[in-house]
Amino acid sequence: MKIYGTDLCPDCLAAKKILDEKNIPYDYVDVTKNIADLKAFLRLRDTSPAFDEVKKAGNIGVPAFISEDGAITFEVEAYE
Repeated sequence: MKIYGTDLCPDCLAAKKILDEKNIPYDYVDVTKNIADLKAFLRLRDTSPAFDEVKKAGNIGVPAFISEDGAITFEVEAYE
């Protein structure tokens, strides 16, 4: 699984902690560390309907969990 997030976000940090405690592997992409990762996240966010409600609510959309099959969720509970 890939997670788009930022260490500036308490929800992202909490999600990483839960996954680490459960030994669930993931690839964490901190979108605030470099522009290429930010651009990749924004492309995904701007083209995927999964983010429609997030954007309507005025949220950024992190953490965003991308499963191996491409499904996108925003709740770590889906992996518990």
